[in-house]
Amino acid sequence: MAAVSTASATPARPAGAHARPPYGRFRRGPLASAALHLTLIAASLAAVFPVVWLILTSIKPRNAWQSTTVELFSDPTLDNYVQVLTETSFLRWLANSLLVSALTTVIAVIIAASTGYAVSRFRFPGFRSIMWMLLVTQMFPVAILIVPIYNLMAGLGLINQLPGLVIAYLTSAVPFCAWMMKGYFDSVPVSIDEAGRLDGLTPFGTFWRLILPLSKPGLAVAAFYAFITAWAEVAYATAFMTGDDKYTLAVGLAQFVGQHKAEWGLLTASAVLIAVPAAVVFLLVQRHLVTGLTAGATKS
Repeated sequence: MAAVSTASATPARPAGAHARPPYGRFRRGPLASAALHLTLIAASLAAVFPVVWLILTSIKPRNAWQSTTVELFSDPTLDNYVQVLTETSFLRWLANSLLVSALTTVIAVIIAASTGYAVSRFRFPGFRSIMWMLLVTQMFPVAILIVPIYNLMAGLGLINQLPGLVIAYLTSAVPFCAWMMKGYFDSVPVSIDEAGRLDGLTPFGTFWRLILPLSKPGLAVAAFYAFITAWAEVAYATAFMTGDDKYTLAVGLAQFVGQHKAEWGLLTASAVLIAVPAAVVFLLVQRHLVTGLTAGATKS
């Protein structure tokens, strides 16, 4: 008598009534499904069309992209690429951009990882002020920061020098990456640090040998952000670089646009070549990007 079946306590469903589909398995109607697919197709075309147009323009001969007639595909040729690589300073600009971006990425990741770990694990005088200071620096637009940073670089003799450009990029990359790494380290259990100290590791040894190997997703996101920050930046490079041999790609491409005409064939070919290093970096870190971006969003 004490054990009562739960089935008897459940009211009987009227005959002919259909069970409600569980949440997340709702079947769309034909019109809703068609509208959704059309929207997705339109969004995909809008995203892909500029890239396709860029590639097709880069392989058009001069008379095709100078013509007023719009043609998607016309006498493909690689003359634009050959001209960019052999008759311009593109390779010099590419080398400068790769050097600046690589240095910015390595230094930014090192500083951001150590700063984020220190603020995440230790409580010292001013640790909150440090993070707030890093956050406040992100609130100022580049247009406001160019003048003071330019004056500092001029005083240090770093105008038209690649190290000066690296320092300028670090002012943007380090604060954001430090905040991101701090959030990631917060998601790593503190018990790992305690276990390392019980084994005789110093705080730096714990950070270097235990925490960093577990932080590859966060480091990958920080590295990708720092690289893209330096690779695609225009304002600082335009203000600080004055010699053709010191131009980065962002500044060098402006040489293809004159007052009365633009070399669209050279521009598009250069744009395709510029996208290759960024795509390579993305492919190297893409398996860690989602994990790194979502780490720290929730806490157990």
